[in-house]
Amino acid sequence: MFSYQAQHKPSQLIYGQGQTAVITGWTVKEAIAKHLQPQEYAVIGQLYSPTRGVNLLIRNLLLNPHVRYLVVLNATKEDDNAGAGECLLDFFDQGFKKGVCDTGSECWVIRSKIRGYIDFEIDSSALETLQDFIIYYEAKSINDAIRIVKGCSGSKLSPWGLPMEFPMPVLQPTVLPGPRYGHRIEGKTIAETWVKIIHRIKTTGVIRPNSYDGQWQELIDLMAIVTDEPDNFYFPEPNYLPIDRPFLEKYISQILEDAPITVGVKYTYGQRLRSWFGYDQIEQVIEKLVNEIDAASAVMSLWDVKDHLTGSSPCLNHIWLRVVDNQLSLTATLRSNDMFSAWPANAFGLRALQRYIRDKICRRSVYKLAMGPLITVSQSAHIYDDTWDSAEFLIKEQYAGMKRKIDYHDPSGNFLIEIIENEIVVSQTTPGSGEVVNCYCDRNPLKLIREICAATPAIRAAHAGYLGMELQKAESCLNTGVKYIQDAR
Repeated sequence: MFSYQAQHKPSQLIYGQGQTAVITGWTVKEAIAKHLQPQEYAVIGQLYSPTRGVNLLIRNLLLNPHVRYLVVLNATKEDDNAGAGECLLDFFDQGFKKGVCDTGSECWVIRSKIRGYIDFEIDSSALETLQDFIIYYEAKSINDAIRIVKGCSGSKLSPWGLPMEFPMPVLQPTVLPGPRYGHRIEGKTIAETWVKIIHRIKTTGVIRPNSYDGQWQELIDLMAIVTDEPDNFYFPEPNYLPIDRPFLEKYISQILEDAPITVGVKYTYGQRLRSWFGYDQIEQVIEKLVNEIDAASAVMSLWDVKDHLTGSSPCLNHIWLRVVDNQLSLTATLRSNDMFSAWPANAFGLRALQRYIRDKICRRSVYKLAMGPLITVSQSAHIYDDTWDSAEFLIKEQYAGMKRKIDYHDPSGNFLIEIIENEIVVSQTTPGSGEVVNCYCDRNPLKLIREICAATPAIRAAHAGYLGMELQKAESCLNTGVKYIQDAR
């Protein structure tokens, strides 16, 4: 009888006394555990990500030399999309090499078409020991996995050596003060908006423990607005997003298409939208808007009241479609959102759903709708601690250049500053027609900027800063008798 010790994600595993580690991928681990006896396995756990999960799994295996068998279940579309099981099998089959990870740091790169990294702090000889002594299998179904595990349990092998533990680098973020609730971020593309999101969370997000044996940095109620994502989707070159086009094509199908209920698989978003409640909600909102284009009730729900009992509640909860000024917008509410690894795929998938609904409405009606903004409201917008270094690297590489691209457009309008009859006069005009909608007069620039910000709370921060500088310059000209010219140096 053996005892499995987990240094990483200990509460996420099911423990036994055998010599076989069972990796279930995206299939819930309980779906296999209920068919096995504890003496038939050492540990059962899920594996979602090749870049985040494989490294920790390898560390746990090194700590448990009695584990001599490994069964990797690759049974779902999600497993195929993520590639984590395939990457793990490639580690044992094809090995690894010295390289750099996506942050530019030295690491061991798994020889696989799926990106997978192992910390460089782990000795290569330790990794080779795992390759030499662990016997591995791939299973394509739950029944196949159970059969292999039971077969392995009949052959007892000696541990391959002594437990090995290696230091793990820890990055502790510096957090600046900021509001706890309610944040707004806007970008033209999903890629641009994502970088801004990561920067905001890494700057002012609160560090809290999570239920997955770790920490995350979190903002509560973060609204992200994507205004101009192109129909064919924008992927930067080189691509710094955590997904690529082939992954996205598979992911979109999980949102648009129905799926049969499968043992061990919780759900897909498409399943929840198409058939879970006995109605095709996507078709419902299309018909709703075809018949009532101004409707404010084109709503789809993915939340099932039974989710409170099952513990398998979807992260994406509600979707709302609305036509305003001949544009179809989509607003999605997510209760919990991994902003680094999951939000880009979420946003692309929702944009694809938005376009699908727009196209269907146009085909079935006289309306010729344009694509409006995509809005996501993430009630817990967080970055897990095992991606903090990647987030810092992204900010360093992408945000600095992005913030230099100044967008002077402000929906709050424009402001004309003049000196008239020994006072500073500020006229606020609409951004389109230039119609004067408000006027502020005083000699005190601080009082003026406070009045403007109070009356126009949605004014962009950079615009408010610019006004403050110009008002200070206007006051100086007023006091010295020099003619004031706005924007003059």
